[in-house]
Order: sequence, then C-alpha cells, then structure tokens
Amino acid sequence: MLDKLKEVEKRFESLNARLCESDISSDIEEYKSIMKELKALTPVVEKYREYKKAEEAQAEARALLDAGGLEPDFREMVQEEFRDSAASMETCLEELKVLLLPKDENDDKNIIVEIRGGAGGEEASLFAGVLYRMYSMYAETKGWKTEIISSNPTELGGFKEISFMIEGEGAYSRLKFESGVHRVQRVPETENQGRIQTSTATVAVLPEAEDVDVDINPADLQIDTFRSSGAGGQHINKTESAIRITHIPTGTVVECQDERSQYKNKDKAMKVLRSKILEAERSKQQSAIAGERKAQVGTGDRSERIRTYNFPQGRVSDHRINLTLYKIDSIVNGDLDEIIDALITADTAEKLKAAES
Repeated sequence: MLDKLKEVEKRFESLNARLCESDISSDIEEYKSIMKELKALTPVVEKYREYKKAEEAQAEARALLDAGGLEPDFREMVQEEFRDSAASMETCLEELKVLLLPKDENDDKNIIVEIRGGAGGEEASLFAGVLYRMYSMYAETKGWKTEIISSNPTELGGFKEISFMIEGEGAYSRLKFESGVHRVQRVPETENQGRIQTSTATVAVLPEAEDVDVDINPADLQIDTFRSSGAGGQHINKTESAIRITHIPTGTVVECQDERSQYKNKDKAMKVLRSKILEAERSKQQSAIAGERKAQVGTGDRSERIRTYNFPQGRVSDHRINLTLYKIDSIVNGDLDEIIDALITADTAEKLKAAES
C-alpha cells in the first residue's frame, strides 16, 4: 500500500506542476480534467503526508531512546511521543485503506429519483408523497436543487408515481442506498376503525447520465406527444406539450409532462432515458460480478425491502444494517443523515472486508 501511496503523491505533484505551466490556460478541457483528478487525490495525499510526518516523529523518538543517557523526565516525554506517533501512524493507515478503495464514478453526479405507490391503494400513494417530501426537505438542507420531471398526483394529495431530479454535489453518494421497497405502518386517515395498515412504495435512485455515457441512436426512438394530466388549467387542455419517449431496442419508456414547453419536456425525458439505459447496463455488469454484489449494503433492486416506517411506535428501521431509530417525525421531515451515514459506514466496512479477503 505504501508503494501505491508514493505513486499517488508523485502523480499529485506532477499534476500541480502541469498547472504551473503557461500553456495550460489555453486548454480548458485539460485544465478541468486536472482539477477533477487533483480533487480526488488531495485527501489521499494529505493523509499520506500526515502518516509520513508521524513516521518521522517516531523515528526521531526511537533514535533518542536508542542513544540512551536521557534524563528520566525527558525519557518519559520521548516515550510518550513514540507511542503517540505510532498510534497516529496506525490511524492514518486505517483511514488510507478507506481512501484508497475504488471510488464510485457516479458519486458526484446529480440524480433522478422515481417513487411509485405500491401495495396499499390510496394509502400507498399518500406514503409516496411522504417520501417525496422527505427527500425534498433533505435536499434543501444540503443546498441541492429539486425539480419535478413528471408526476401522477391523487385527489388526496399523494402520488401514484413521481419522478424528480436532485442537482447538487454528492447527491448520488448520499442517496444511492435509498433504492428499494419502503414500507409504512400507520393508521390511515381514511380508516374509521383505528386499524394499522401496512403499505409500500418503491424508490429508484438513478445517477444522471451524460451524453458521453450513453450513445442513443435517434432512429431507435419513438416520440409521442400528448396532453398533460392533472392540474394546469386551460393551457394543458389545449396543447400537447407532454412527451413520451420509447427506446425501441430495450423497450424503455419515459414520460415528462411537468413543463409547458414541449422542448423542455423532451430534454428532461431524454435525461431520464439516458439514466435508465445506463443503470440497466450497470445492473447487468454488477449481476455478473458476485463479489461486487457482496461488497454492497444493498443491491439497489426495487424488489428489496429496505426500510420500515412504523408511525404508532415512532420508529424507522433499516433492515439491511439492523438500525432502528425512534425519531420518525424528524426523519420524514428530512433528517436523514444518521441513517445515511450508517449505511455508508456499513458499505465501506463490507468493501474493506472484500478487499482484504
């Protein structure tokens, strides 16, 4: 690992030297590429240099102790320095193991979130609305932008389905473990007997795909226009601004009807289509690599039940990591960091275990 760290530091210094050369300003793409790589390497190099500093301190302390002839008080101080630097080195090495784990190339990307009411009829649709509000409020705490792509609202204020984009640095890295089946247990407002009902909603989190990530042949697309459903007044009744795009080779269908402009709806729909096709390709690759599956907290499969929200007991339980928190009100109001941090920690531990085996 130390040899690898030396190479990383050497690369870091090489990139910094390139930035100092006069002709770099004429190549914007190279400049962006270098800055992106430097951003990824900086935490590793800083921690490696911290390790080397502790190693030097330990070597100096060892040399003093080996030379002997030290006053008792000074010897005790040197011994303490030796112990502290050894502990610091060990801590740095553990942190470096994590920093050197392969990075998910999608972690810094914007995301497209799809929520669909599952089992439970109208209550499932209302729960889908709760989840949409939860993620929207969480995005707001992070300073991220949320934008609806398409929605199918119900009369009681829920959603049969809703898809929306979250734009912001690290959005995918924080929310990628939310894909799966979310289950709610509560007394519905429509229930007169006070009986607890169990309903579900499915969540899919897709990293936004760039044009360069997916090559789509325009000839493979069937594009249909239609009139939007839902609220919107006379405008929606008169114009066919909603867009439905079918990718014929894969059978993937996406719709967008949130914008009044047909062009804007088509642009949004293409973003969703690219992301879905890319995600399908990634899923095939991951399915072929059993070890990769084992080194993840969740598969991201929409059929996997990942979390239960029990309102009568005030608890939220994540079944993948056996975590239960009794703070359901704050969680559904967007306080997700404790759950997300625990999921990331568990995922990192699994990947470390897989890397060491």
